[in-house]
Amino acid sequence: YYVIPGRAQWVLLLAASYFFFLSGGWKPVIFILITTLSTWILGLKLGKRNQAVTAYIKENQLSRQEKKEYRIRQKKISWRWLLMGLWLNFGILGVLKYTNFILGNMNGIFYRISTPMQLKRVDWILPLGISYYTFQSMGYLIDIYRNKYKPEKHLGHFALFISFFPQLIQGPITRFDEMKEQLTAVHFLNKRQIAFGLQRMLWGYFKKLIVADRLVHAVTAIGQNPEQYRGSFVLVGMICYTLQIYADFSGGIDIVIGAAQVLGIKLPENFERPYFSKTVGEYWRRWHMSLMTWLREYIFYPASVCGPVTRMTRWGKEYLGEALGRRIPVYAATLIVWFVTGIWHGASWNFVFWGLLNGIVLLLSSEMAPWQKRFHEKHPGLKGKTWFSLVQIGRTLLVLSVIQTLEYYGSVSRMLTMQFSMLTEFSLKPWIDGSLFTIGLDGWDWLVVFQGLFLMLIVRLWQTKGSVTERI
Repeated sequence: YYVIPGRAQWVLLLAASYFFFLSGGWKPVIFILITTLSTWILGLKLGKRNQAVTAYIKENQLSRQEKKEYRIRQKKISWRWLLMGLWLNFGILGVLKYTNFILGNMNGIFYRISTPMQLKRVDWILPLGISYYTFQSMGYLIDIYRNKYKPEKHLGHFALFISFFPQLIQGPITRFDEMKEQLTAVHFLNKRQIAFGLQRMLWGYFKKLIVADRLVHAVTAIGQNPEQYRGSFVLVGMICYTLQIYADFSGGIDIVIGAAQVLGIKLPENFERPYFSKTVGEYWRRWHMSLMTWLREYIFYPASVCGPVTRMTRWGKEYLGEALGRRIPVYAATLIVWFVTGIWHGASWNFVFWGLLNGIVLLLSSEMAPWQKRFHEKHPGLKGKTWFSLVQIGRTLLVLSVIQTLEYYGSVSRMLTMQFSMLTEFSLKPWIDGSLFTIGLDGWDWLVVFQGLFLMLIVRLWQTKGSVTERI
């Protein structure tokens, strides 16, 4: 990368990205090529329309009303082109990722109504990173439609933005205007930068391989054997899963950011100490930040002002009162966003309920904000107290851990049953009689886990004072 001529570096990155993508088979490459070409062509089309609209208004003396009407007419035409891209690419994602989910639900309906017909499930390979590159490319197309920046005319440069291999699997989801110059610029050998990137990768592999891949044995044992592991084991599973997904996901992002840093490319951070959050809302602003930003910008805001929600708002103000009616856009957009978040994470009902439950908790938290404000006004001395901050952090983690049991128990009924057993059958005996050694981890494994988690905590606390790699 650093030996070849600088102008050819982006070509090598593009070749490496497609080589990486081909590791999942050659057939899935067809889909990323369709997304790349369709988004690039439609982006150019929308960009030309934006330029034509601007030029027409500039060249003709129009009144303010005439300008408004002209823009509205042209926007409707551009909207059709945008809609074509959205339907095509989200359609590919939907068909490949959710066909079996739909077929399974239809078979369930047939079974309940005693119909002998059963639909055969498809055996399709899901392309690597399809959720990430689809969201990223559609964000680009929407930005062009909104005239935030000009479209990329160079197909190769655009293809690299869509397929850049470090971020293909786990994100972060980036914006074109943030990445264009970095991906195509000439990068020179910088030993310090390479060293820091490799350190970041090593730290990510530590979190994934030493901590997360160890904890996953306990999570799997408890989640797949609910009859055997009840009561206090449910609490163990909650704690282990909460720590495992953080170590796994944040470790993966460390590897991604470190790999890009070795190549001289700076990717945005995706985590900001989420487990130090005092509220659920704060947690989701710190967890997978690029996805949350994408959902907020491209789904929440448009959904809150779309036609059906606007009509619901007018109806609510008329029949439910002004105060409640004004909240309808926030309620509707929040639930839409979290439905999408749930189904994006996994094609099953437990993920849908997981998403909606997070949305409901966020709305309840928002409604309780005035009460919390009055409480803090009444007890101003609590603010800034370490013990009270720890209580708030613990409360937030408990709520999130309970919701996350939906992910590894796989169904709402099983999750509720196990949560109930934790309350009714709780005992400290498994914590002291060696039962914890029966869930896939022995004493040495637990020792490694505790040491790894302690080291992760120390590093996180150290990061509040600046870059750890710089300090080392």
